[in-house]
Amino acid sequence: MVKAKRVIWPDILASTHELATSPKVYRPDKFKRDNDGNFRAYELHRYRIAYHMGKDEVTIVRVRHTSMEPQDY
Repeated sequence: MVKAKRVIWPDILASTHELATSPKVYRPDKFKRDNDGNFRAYELHRYRIAYHMGKDEVTIVRVRHTSMEPQDY
């Protein structure tokens, strides 16, 4: 498990840094209620990363393993 963490988390962190320049690259989050399109999500290494595109910033809202039940928010 330790080896997997060394591979997975750096990849996830790198993918979130890319959101600063291309926040619209992923689809709107289907689990967000009343989503106006500013809440988006993607999967990487069986983790689902949800984020919000603000006017001047991108905020990571949630990172969870895809085996977990999705929660509306």
